[in-house]
Amino acid sequence: MESLVVLGVLAIICGLIHPANGFEERFRFASYYGDHMVLQAGPGSAVIWGYGAEGATVTVSVEGKDKHTAKVLDGIWSVTLDPVKPGGPFTLTAEHLSQDGLTSLNLTDVLFGDVWLCGGQSNMEMTLSQVMNASEELAEASKFPDVRVFSAALEQSSTELRDLAKVALPWSIPSAKVLGAGNFTQFSAVCWLFGRYLYERLQYPMGLVESCWGGTPVEAWSSHRVLHRCGLVEDTIGSRFEYVDRVMGPRFNSVLWNAMIHPLLNMTIKGAIWYQGEYNTNYNLDLYNCTFPAMIDDWRLSFHQGSAGQTSAVFPFGFVQICTDNQGSPSDAFPRLRWHQTADFGFAPNPRMKDTFMAVSVDLVDPGSPWGSIHPRYKQDVARRLILGARAVAYGEKGVSFQGPFPTKVELKGNIMIITYSQKITVTHFNKDVFEVCCSKKTACDVSSSGWAPAPVFNVYSNIIFLTTENCPDEVSGLRYAWKDWPCDWKACPVYSADRVLPAPPFLVGPQGSGRWTILE
Repeated sequence: MESLVVLGVLAIICGLIHPANGFEERFRFASYYGDHMVLQAGPGSAVIWGYGAEGATVTVSVEGKDKHTAKVLDGIWSVTLDPVKPGGPFTLTAEHLSQDGLTSLNLTDVLFGDVWLCGGQSNMEMTLSQVMNASEELAEASKFPDVRVFSAALEQSSTELRDLAKVALPWSIPSAKVLGAGNFTQFSAVCWLFGRYLYERLQYPMGLVESCWGGTPVEAWSSHRVLHRCGLVEDTIGSRFEYVDRVMGPRFNSVLWNAMIHPLLNMTIKGAIWYQGEYNTNYNLDLYNCTFPAMIDDWRLSFHQGSAGQTSAVFPFGFVQICTDNQGSPSDAFPRLRWHQTADFGFAPNPRMKDTFMAVSVDLVDPGSPWGSIHPRYKQDVARRLILGARAVAYGEKGVSFQGPFPTKVELKGNIMIITYSQKITVTHFNKDVFEVCCSKKTACDVSSSGWAPAPVFNVYSNIIFLTTENCPDEVSGLRYAWKDWPCDWKACPVYSADRVLPAPPFLVGPQGSGRWTILE
């Protein structure tokens, strides 16, 4: 009884309980608002929300103008600002008028620009201190004060949370200390470099929101709606009391959606980037072609609804096609996951995954990485490839080459296979087994069967590659490219764009592939 009295007194002192009216939320902004933040610029409008006394009136303004008023209902207030052009800094003021009087709060040094959400697992979590040329990158950080960063804390929940339980990094101006806090902490190197390169291109503020956790499957970041759509209802891994840390996060269905994505839905964002998939090479691998596209769809709908229609219902979504793990591994889990990342089309955007863009990273191998080869340090290359996709898909920039070469036609004439690509190509490394044909009298080879034989390149012309199938004594019924965990050395895959900037992604053609090309006899 005494402890309850003490708790009650402390709550009154903290302003959490009004002694006359019972429980009452104190006036404040939601967790992810703060000084130095970036709000989404026009044509969309930023949503501002927080907590207050029931029935109170809250008025929000920017520099004393653009005033918007809302009543506090069920302890929550929310307003939608008018569109603001990129720029700043501004002071945003919220005034709370209740029976106890007028209270005001200010957010200072607020910028308007583009807000990007960065999600995934440990490769997104790697900080700038872990990348190649880390000291040089960290030294550059303070030169970009208009690129602001924020990080959600690592939390999980069995139910959808309205707000973040904790904040790991409040909105901050970049510095070497902020961006290099420690290994797999904050702030994400890929997220930072993506935002920095965008700023260098567009020359207006960028707000970067990190919400990621190492060692986590896509199912943990997905709502139950997504999981049901893909035939997943109950958790199938371990115990709900499993041990978790930064490197191996929680794996249960929806627990990170509930705690680290759902609380952000009121935020107006420009788009999202995603670096995840390694965990799913060992868990629900062949469902990823459903779960990942369905997660994107669900995030889009949820952010659109949560922001009162201000976040686009088809906001651009970029992702990294995963790199490698074990050199010489006979497992085909990594190539299958890469294929499923594209909903089995091999490229993005595609008819199932519209308004997406993909950074191929299969050639960015790093056997010397101190954190294991599954964590390559070449994050600058990853970010630059993502930027090309963002420029084309998110910003509509014309003439930007952002996709590596991909086959548009495959023909088989005798023992010669002719592959026509979507663009001119460069072929410099004639790896003898990177192209393989399915040699089987059956209608198809299983992707992991032993029926695949090397099909060496013997000629190249413009956008056409000629292969020989002489290693295949049986009927040819399929073709695949770079279908290995570790198909090539660093930036030494056989096929690139003509300017050698973008590698060709892995592909699979035939009965086990997309079915969009016919192998002609």
